[in-house]
Amino acid sequence: MTIVTDVAAAPVGRVRLPWMEQSPLMVRIAKVILLTAVVAAVVLPFISVVATSFASDQDIQQAGGYVLIPHQPTLNAYRVILQNGIVGHALLVSIGLTTVGTLVSMVMTTSMAYGLSFQVRGLRPVLFIVLFTMLFVPGIIPSYLVVKQLNLLNSYAALILPVMINAFNLIVLRQFFMEIPQEILDSARIDGAGPLRILRHIVLPLSAPVMAVVALFYAVSYWNAFFNALLYLNNNASWPLQMIVRLYVLQGAFSGGAGSVGGESIPAVTQPYQMAVVVIATVPIVLLYPFLQRYFTSGVLSGAIKG
Repeated sequence: MTIVTDVAAAPVGRVRLPWMEQSPLMVRIAKVILLTAVVAAVVLPFISVVATSFASDQDIQQAGGYVLIPHQPTLNAYRVILQNGIVGHALLVSIGLTTVGTLVSMVMTTSMAYGLSFQVRGLRPVLFIVLFTMLFVPGIIPSYLVVKQLNLLNSYAALILPVMINAFNLIVLRQFFMEIPQEILDSARIDGAGPLRILRHIVLPLSAPVMAVVALFYAVSYWNAFFNALLYLNNNASWPLQMIVRLYVLQGAFSGGAGSVGGESIPAVTQPYQMAVVVIATVPIVLLYPFLQRYFTSGVLSGAIKG
């Protein structure tokens, strides 16, 4: 109470909260050094990957495999990889899987979260089942047997349907829907709007930030997934891009020779080819994030501030 009284009694222009006080010079210098080291630890490996993809064999030999600035930059690695056709086809497969999978997951997750947000008797057991899936994840063998019994092997549906709804994303959406002011929904019901119309015209527009965050989570998950493709796709001609990246990395690490995918041969794997494939697999998500950044920030903070 003393602090409140002192702050209230002090002139408005002279009140300085604890987090507004300027830190000592040595503390600020230590923060700058620490943040610089963290940024360098994050950025330098990415710069090295990009630089190595443009480096020539001579640059790699001179730098001992760790290139930051290629002295003889070349696009040969990208030209060979993209002309081969394997990476291009796998890139299209990954784009299709990510687009379709994200749309399907968003529709199903949003529908289920909206249904569970109603205060209706009998929905609590369903919510407990959803929470149960967060604690106990099915093993590889049971999941494979289920996919096999549903005749989904060697189909892209096997990469989407088993992971169609993420329990964490469902809980996030449900919680956000429940925090929408009930007065807005009641006024819409008085005007004769049904549940679907309320969802389409009121709930979804108000939930744009959190929807963008969840969509980004789903898109990154589908884009980076390779283990399900390794389990369920026996035909390597249907592999997504991440499986091709894995093939390039493993061949470069163990055999260093050429291989084949879908009847087409891949070039002998060298370090520039490895890094070029990694860059191609990373750039789409990196380019997508700036367009969703403002939604991402507001969506993450949406449940933290209440007024």
